[in-house]
Amino acid sequence: MARSGDGPRISAFLEAIAAEKGAARNTLLAYGRDLAHASEWMGSHGTTLESATQDDIESYLVALDTEGMARTTRARRLSSLKQFYRFAHDEGLRPDNPALRIDGPGRARRLPGTLSEDEVARLLDCARNHGADPATRARNACLFELLYAAGLRVSELVSLPHAALRGAPEMLMVRGKGGKDRLVPLSDPARTAVAVWLTHRDTAEAEGRARGRPASKFLFPARGAEGHMTRVRFHGLVKEVAARAGLDPDRVSPHVLRHAFATHLLAGGADLRVIQTLLGHADLGTTEIYTHVLDDRLRALVMDHHPLSRDHETPRNVPRPRSPQEPG
Repeated sequence: MARSGDGPRISAFLEAIAAEKGAARNTLLAYGRDLAHASEWMGSHGTTLESATQDDIESYLVALDTEGMARTTRARRLSSLKQFYRFAHDEGLRPDNPALRIDGPGRARRLPGTLSEDEVARLLDCARNHGADPATRARNACLFELLYAAGLRVSELVSLPHAALRGAPEMLMVRGKGGKDRLVPLSDPARTAVAVWLTHRDTAEAEGRARGRPASKFLFPARGAEGHMTRVRFHGLVKEVAARAGLDPDRVSPHVLRHAFATHLLAGGADLRVIQTLLGHADLGTTEIYTHVLDDRLRALVMDHHPLSRDHETPRNVPRPRSPQEPG
């Protein structure tokens, strides 16, 4: 927990970014956890988050590294601190920004995990047949088809309103990070899966209303506090289906399916900026990580079509060298 002196400042910061930037709930929770951890560490070392100096912050980051914390986590912690101190300085809560000149560990730029088209096909086939009853199987098919067809983030998928899918739309409006909306096209298999699931969902909802249960606005309703299937539950479901499909569950997650969506589009010739729009990336640089899938395709293109790569053919219009025995 944050020290009592830091608590009000952290709360004010979270309220500000929620109002000014439309930060999502999960983003606010992440900021809150990061700042609470830093506040606790500062308190155990004789200072507070509010009064910390640049040296204090650097010592905190060194301590995280010494503990073996992942570079990505350390980078995120520093990012949270930078945002907090920028807010404190802009609001006149302190005269300086002690995190301004601190360089972080950076985030490792690693290739995203993905699946082949055959592996995705196996996964989708198993999802259609995974479940104890027709309704559950229809729900699972709809979840997986939508995820792969539209490249949704898991939080976007589980919180979809059912009204957005009524009438078999060819395009789906998705509310993404920061409250930004984007349109993504739906494949025919996804639209079919949605139609089948809506029939089962509406029947269950009608039965629930008859017993006095309020109607749900979500495509995938659940009885938990959020009112829809949780990210944790769907993550577990993906692992179950992956195991049934004969895939290593450690290789498969909702985010890996999102990567597969982008990777397969790019390999099929889609424009990078189109993929950026479909994924809801604010920065094209985030999308460019998928260009690794072009390496093999471009290499094959050169080997198949460049004249100097044809080992067994004599290039056109190039004279064949004569041997010394041949007349001149």
